[in-house]
Amino acid sequence: MFTGIVEELGEITAVETLDDACRFRLRGPAVTEGARHGDSIAVNGVCLTVVDHDGDEFTADVMAETLNRSSLGVLTVGSRVNLERPTAVGARLGGHIVQGHVDGTGEILERRPSEHWEIVKISLPADLARYVVEKGSITVDGISLTVVDAGPDFFTVSLIPTTLALTTLGLKQPGDPVNLEVDVIAKYVERLLGAHVERGDAR
Repeated sequence: MFTGIVEELGEITAVETLDDACRFRLRGPAVTEGARHGDSIAVNGVCLTVVDHDGDEFTADVMAETLNRSSLGVLTVGSRVNLERPTAVGARLGGHIVQGHVDGTGEILERRPSEHWEIVKISLPADLARYVVEKGSITVDGISLTVVDAGPDFFTVSLIPTTLALTTLGLKQPGDPVNLEVDVIAKYVERLLGAHVERGDAR
């Protein structure tokens, strides 16, 4: 489990294309410290498994399902990525519960800078819109953010200077894709309520 608090801005150093997958080599001194084979690291919000590591770099395999569902397939050598290690038991939950299981992708539609923050408008797939509410939580490229406005096919977030400086959202421009993970609690509630409706005991 992750919290959506990005630890560092890493970099893709190599990409190996396989028949139905790809292998990334990534640089991230903070997240590779103490890393072991089999550990999980979130890359732009996608939970990946460490296959190998050497110094400040690690290798991770990405299967076709992940490439199809996320924006990892557009990454190339030199791409910057958000990196986060799983939260430790007993640690502070600084963001919200993030699984690292991307639900879909959106696109940066608009950026509106102001003196102390920036409003970013992001497209929202129709099948995810019901899970996104004003002042609720959403994960964008692995970053835990609060929804400012929620529309039928878009939402907006307000980014502080720290987020702009230390994550990929400070670099992305209109037209760029982003990974989205909605609040898992909303999905569980929907499933539970759906079961009640099917049994006919909803009130």
